[in-house]
Amino acid sequence: MKNTFLNCSAAATAIAVATSLSATAANAQGEGEIVDDSNVDVVISVGTRRSARSAADSPAPVDVIGGNELLNQGDTDLSNLLRTSVPSYNVNTQPISDAATLIRPANLRGLAPDSTLVLVNGKRRHRAAVISFLGGGVSDGSQGADISVIPSIALKQVEILRDGAASQYGSDAIAGVINFVLRDAPDGITVEGQWGSTYEGDGDQYKIAANIGLPIPIGEGGFFNVSAEYGETDATSRSTQRDDAAALIAAGNTAVANPAQIWGQPNVNDDFTIFANAAIPFSDLVEAYAFGNYSERQVEGGFFFRNPNTRGSVNSNDGGATLLVGDLTTDGSGACPVITVTNNVPDPVALAAVAADPDCFVFNELLPGGFTPRFGGDLEDKSVVAGIRGEIPFGNGLRYDISYTYGRNDVDFFINNTINASLGPNTPRDFMPGGYSQVDNNLNVDFGYSIPVGIFASDLNFALGFEHRSEEFTIRAGDPASFQIGPLAAPSVAFPAGQGFSSSSNGFGGFTTASAGTTEQKNYAVYGEVGADLTDDFTLEGAVRYEDFYDSFGDTLNYKIGALYSVSDNLSVRSTYSTGFHAPTAGQANVTNITTAFSGSTLVDQGTIPLSSNAGQFIADFIVANGGDRPTLGPEKSKNFTLGAALDVGNVKFTVDFFQILVDDRISISEQQDFLGALQQTATNNMVAFSPMDTTSQLLNLLDAASVLNSADFAGSEDLTSFGFFNNDFDTRTRGMDFVLSSSLDIVDGGVTDVNIATNWTDTKVTRRGTLGDGRLRQLEENIPHWRSNMTITHRQGPVRGLFRVNYYGPFFEDHLDSGLALPIDGASQMTFDVELGYQVIDNIEVIAGARNVFDSHPTENPWAGVAGATYAVTAPGGFNGGSYYFKVRAEF
Repeated sequence: MKNTFLNCSAAATAIAVATSLSATAANAQGEGEIVDDSNVDVVISVGTRRSARSAADSPAPVDVIGGNELLNQGDTDLSNLLRTSVPSYNVNTQPISDAATLIRPANLRGLAPDSTLVLVNGKRRHRAAVISFLGGGVSDGSQGADISVIPSIALKQVEILRDGAASQYGSDAIAGVINFVLRDAPDGITVEGQWGSTYEGDGDQYKIAANIGLPIPIGEGGFFNVSAEYGETDATSRSTQRDDAAALIAAGNTAVANPAQIWGQPNVNDDFTIFANAAIPFSDLVEAYAFGNYSERQVEGGFFFRNPNTRGSVNSNDGGATLLVGDLTTDGSGACPVITVTNNVPDPVALAAVAADPDCFVFNELLPGGFTPRFGGDLEDKSVVAGIRGEIPFGNGLRYDISYTYGRNDVDFFINNTINASLGPNTPRDFMPGGYSQVDNNLNVDFGYSIPVGIFASDLNFALGFEHRSEEFTIRAGDPASFQIGPLAAPSVAFPAGQGFSSSSNGFGGFTTASAGTTEQKNYAVYGEVGADLTDDFTLEGAVRYEDFYDSFGDTLNYKIGALYSVSDNLSVRSTYSTGFHAPTAGQANVTNITTAFSGSTLVDQGTIPLSSNAGQFIADFIVANGGDRPTLGPEKSKNFTLGAALDVGNVKFTVDFFQILVDDRISISEQQDFLGALQQTATNNMVAFSPMDTTSQLLNLLDAASVLNSADFAGSEDLTSFGFFNNDFDTRTRGMDFVLSSSLDIVDGGVTDVNIATNWTDTKVTRRGTLGDGRLRQLEENIPHWRSNMTITHRQGPVRGLFRVNYYGPFFEDHLDSGLALPIDGASQMTFDVELGYQVIDNIEVIAGARNVFDSHPTENPWAGVAGATYAVTAPGGFNGGSYYFKVRAEF
């Protein structure tokens, strides 16, 4: 990784026009070849619209990661590769994290994933359809882009702007911007194969990838470059038998699995992706370009174990004192016996009586050892960007870039080995609970113009642009059984409140036809910037952007200023200040989701529903009636300040940057609201008789019968004891520093040794907590380690290439199972070591062997492992799989 200066203010509107110069820049860097990490004059396109600027010319910090650095690592997931190269970028394994298991949330500079804007070739990347409902506190409710679909072999370089840039690019760019620059070589072929496994013998992964560049015989410099990758990753297990499952086995229940619940990375099957990048220069003044992708994969992971004696609304509604027995008759004449549970053993006589009675049913007949669902999704991602760019021969040349972007991400969920309890013995075991789709359409028109000013050391550079964006979020209904309210839950003459069994597919309820549909959010923006080198030593730039979410959240005006001063040939100082914003997505404002999660140490159904829904407004009214403030949902606002310096001494380059990010009214999922308690209070206030053991569905039916409310208005919420909603609930202050040192050494004759050291310190404080619980607050402040660092040493000697890396992860805190501090884990710091050795056996063919976490280090062991079976702290920043090894073969022609 190389740290440099980035012209951020000039970026205000500039990405498009700067990108229009990419062909020229590529040629300057070597006919579109992958950027070498040792190249100190790499031309960047992120954050600037000034022509052919290098990253060392600008007021804000940027990390430039060469394509070779990404290729020369052992992981197959791009998020993990970035984590290794950029200490301020954090991502971890997401076992049993609902939809977050499918697309893992990542954090830049301690903020939520959707506070980082993702670009490809300088164009805004579309969001993923997945919303991270269980995101470990920091990422709860985020909806960012899915960068895992981008194969490393397709990348020329990655540019990471570590500065707020919402005044330049619009919503999302609060933490920074990541720009993935695709390879644009007009010739050459690269083919790579890789296989690896963990020291434990699980988690096998392989991939086959290729890149080919072809010339386009139109004009001069046209190219068509395409990359493809196919691979699979097996699941791992770092699990301990749960205490309750062990007690069942000890009591003689031989149907319980060991372990009953799996914690580990998920299966990733049929992971295929293809990216293409092309440009046709019709003349020196006009170039057409296009790029895009198609990607698909299936991800499947574990879920929480359902205890056959205690699972609420399935096996028992009194904590396991008695089993929940269903009456299968239509008139309530079943006269089913009571089954008591003593020392984890149901009364065998009563259980046999129910099994012999066709009018009665208990789920222990069907699933005597309980069950553990398997949850996953089929994901599909596609995009296309097309545009025309060039220069109009007017005055000094009016640069332009006009482009259209279409992006779509789809996920179809599945949950297997589960039940719809309300259907009793007729329940299916596998369900398709529906899916989400995200569709983005962007239109950009950008202009740039330079005017010579005699008193300045450079031209005065202007940029002006217009953007129109449309986002659509679609919920697709699940199969009928996944949301059906069956006879054991529906009210009847015999059971006016139902029988207390839950409806919908257990673990991840299906989306109803009522909740299905498409919501759209539109906005437009106009933006401008100006910048110049006032002297040979002083650069000053400014940017402003007006944006209007005209059908939802209103308008906003944001600005940025930046300056760079060269104290000497070896020392420069830089600083920026900007305001920004992040608007809720159409998905966040309208999504419905039901999952199972722990409340304290008890597994319950929890949901996320729109604040604007009937149930959401019912709780909002309840909060106000009890003296609270009415929750609202709108954009969050930010203020971003950076101050840094760069020092070059000989062949040693050092940069240090301080940053502060203030975010008000952060968008997140609220704390879980006690829906069941609110219904109970409503029943008490209206003198409606109920039992403390009544479920949410039963209370809704009772209140409906008493004409207090219409239970149909709460469709989809019948099984929820609590739910959250997206709102603006708290404020934060994030401060930090980044230190980067790089050097190239001649230690051995004929060889080259590169040393790169990068360290990040980040500290987040909640300055207004709103309704945040203690556990969520500590997760926000301490789950991401304050200190991250890595040192990478690479050496080339003839046909031999070696790599040695040290990774440091500072202490962290985990509120295990989001338990509200009932299950705290104070994670210790961890240091891991990576090694890789490559040998060029013949021209253009290299064989490679390596190991990640070579000494098999593991994070802090979980002191609460018996509660849910996780051996280690599951949010450990370096993962918990331990050591792994891999072999690769690469051919380049």
